[in-house]
Amino acid sequence: MLVPMKTLLHQAEKNNSAVGAFSVGNMEMVMGAIKAAEDMKTPIILQIAEKRLKNSPLELMAPMMISAAKNSSVDIAVHLDHGLSIECIRKALDYGFTSVMLDCSLKPLEENIKLTKEIVSLAKTTDATVEAELGVVGGNEGDTEKHIITCTDPDVAKYFCYKTKIDALAVAIGNAHGNYPVLPELRFDVLEKIHKKTDIPLVLHGGTGITDEMFRKAISLGIRKINIATASFDSLTEYAEDYLTKENNHDYFTLSAKMAEGVYKNIVKHIEIFNNKEKLS
Repeated sequence: MLVPMKTLLHQAEKNNSAVGAFSVGNMEMVMGAIKAAEDMKTPIILQIAEKRLKNSPLELMAPMMISAAKNSSVDIAVHLDHGLSIECIRKALDYGFTSVMLDCSLKPLEENIKLTKEIVSLAKTTDATVEAELGVVGGNEGDTEKHIITCTDPDVAKYFCYKTKIDALAVAIGNAHGNYPVLPELRFDVLEKIHKKTDIPLVLHGGTGITDEMFRKAISLGIRKINIATASFDSLTEYAEDYLTKENNHDYFTLSAKMAEGVYKNIVKHIEIFNNKEKLS
């Protein structure tokens, strides 16, 4: 069932868990993600970043993502990740996305606040959830430009949330997009301060490559949404490559199933971690 993202975030808060936000780029990724959620009986978020739309056009992806969510046996939110333009965010809302993110984290604070407030006002028309970002998450989002990590300031986070009335805040605590060359040193001390000073669900971007223990620690300090993109794209590619190199005869339908299976396996693994059952027992 298609639901607002804020519904899943509130459930995660009650359960001391995090909801997985899994990026998708084609039909096989959508199918693998939905099957994983249904088999695990766990709500998830399907998402796509604006910079990915040059490879996976919104006019094709959006109807598929919305339809998959509506027909799922578990609750699914559909989210525009790292929206860079109001025009794209408006289109996503028109398609029925239940959550949007405006990423103005590289802009001056007051400009970030001003633009984010515009999106909050726009999202109210469809009761969509709004995520924003403070600080600079490292790595890159689909381009060649690398960003240097700048941790979120807890006091600024408190001020930003008060001024914008957003529903969720993505924080920078040493995390980065893409594959980590070495295991990151996450600033849990910064995360703890942000959690104490703000009263909204916190979001961890750059989840690929973070250890199970680090995920659970982040969840204990208020992280309620965790983004996974690179790991799913990599798993899809590995399963496809394995099929094409080990089998003598190939066909599209088996290849398609293998790609979906690769995504499925990766998402099941992360759902098991994010459900945080060890902390609840």
